[in-house]
This record gives sequence, structure tokens and C-alpha cells, in this order.
Amino acid sequence: MRPAAQIEALYNAGQKIFGENRPHELKAKYELLPKDIEWHFIGHLQTNKIKYIAPFVSVIHSIDSFSLLQEVNRHAEKNHRIIPCLLQFFIAQESTKYGLSMEECVEMLDNPIFSTLKNIKITGVMGMATFTDDKILIRKEFKKLHEYFMQLKTGYFLNSPDFKEISMGMSDDYEIAIAEGSSIVRIGSAIFDN
Repeated sequence: MRPAAQIEALYNAGQKIFGENRPHELKAKYELLPKDIEWHFIGHLQTNKIKYIAPFVSVIHSIDSFSLLQEVNRHAEKNHRIIPCLLQFFIAQESTKYGLSMEECVEMLDNPIFSTLKNIKITGVMGMATFTDDKILIRKEFKKLHEYFMQLKTGYFLNSPDFKEISMGMSDDYEIAIAEGSSIVRIGSAIFDN
């Protein structure tokens, strides 16, 4: 949610991966900015907005339902692409956060339709910790996401080298996230507000 000029300044300093959490903003920035930027969609995604980002998005971090995954697959197929996706889990103590439960995820992965989705690739998991100063709670939530990742890796993706990402941690808690196994941190305010 930052102006294209701020992103371009970071791009010119060498940063090539950016995240956005609004589909229309992502599309507008994609059109304005250099085409070698790797765009990650990190916000809550509605099925009717996938069409705006499907032609170019590098990774969708926020798959929180089977219907959304199926719709991403449909738009990826239309665009002759395979879109990497992360499964978003609900790990926080806040009702405002989105995500799958492990039971919902297993039900999705066991569904025979899942194996027919050829234009998506599940590359890992994503989760957002509770917005709090309680570092013990944050660490517990990140540990839970790492446990989910390991369960899925051993149970469903053992022979998939692409299943390797744990996207957790933002400006206020990324150090805890890295200590708990995060491979992708989503840093915005710590960079843009300094």
C-alpha cells in the first residue's frame, strides 16, 4: 500500500521482490514499474479479484479456502501459467485474521479434485501472528505454523522440492519468525517508515 515512487526507489537500490495486499493496487503498480519485479500477493484475496493478478503474480501467499485455490487454478490456466501458492493457516488469537485449520487443509488435499489442479503449485504455508507485544504468544503461534508445515511436508509433499516456504513474520516480529523457521518475512513499515 505504498506509492509506486517509493517502491521504485527501493528497486533502484537493488530490491526486486515486493508484496502487495490489494489486487487493484498490485495491478496498477505492475503496469507502472519495471517488469523484472517479483510480485507477491500477501493480502486476503477474493475470488472475483484473481483475474487482475493472475497474468503476472509470482506467488500468492493467502490461499485460505479450496474454492479460492480452484479459482486461482482456473485463472492460471486461462493465462497459460502455473502460479505458486502458499496455504494460509489461522494461527492467531484474533477473529479478524483469515486462514485454514489443519482439518480443512487435510480435507482439501485429500479431495480428488485437488490432484486435477495442474496450474497451481503449493510451495509452502503462510500465517500471521496475533498483533500483540506478547512475544511468548507470537513464538507459540509461529511454532504452530512450523509444525503445520512439517506435517504437510511429511504427509503430502515429501517428494516435492518446491514445498519449502514458510511465510511468517512482519516488521514487529520477523526476528522471532526467523528463529522459528521462517523462509519469507513480510517487511513493510520497518523499511518504508524509516
